[in-house]
Amino acid sequence: MDGQVNVSYVNSTEHIVAWHKHNIQTDYWTCLKGSFKVGMATEEDGCEFVYLSDKNPRVIEMKPGVYHGYKAIEPGSILLYYLTEKYNPEDEIRASVGHFGEEWTTENK
Repeated sequence: MDGQVNVSYVNSTEHIVAWHKHNIQTDYWTCLKGSFKVGMATEEDGCEFVYLSDKNPRVIEMKPGVYHGYKAIEPGSILLYYLTEKYNPEDEIRASVGHFGEEWTTENK
């Protein structure tokens, strides 16, 4: 396998893990348990959000050049992600939370 598989167990619904992008690597994310609010952004188009949940299984692709990040919506959520390349800190470009004017809060329904 050229890339690597990672798993993140997230107990906090307050912590935001964002933003970074890659110039080479593509990420594929899926939610194994719970749910996540996932942000994807570019300098040109701004930010959009999608949701991952174990109740509606799917995989989302984070292409090179797209900033991405997440916030767990439920305590104990688990995110599985496949990276097409092994971790390379030189292929990770960061931006701070709020850089895109985004709103990470979620409504209770």
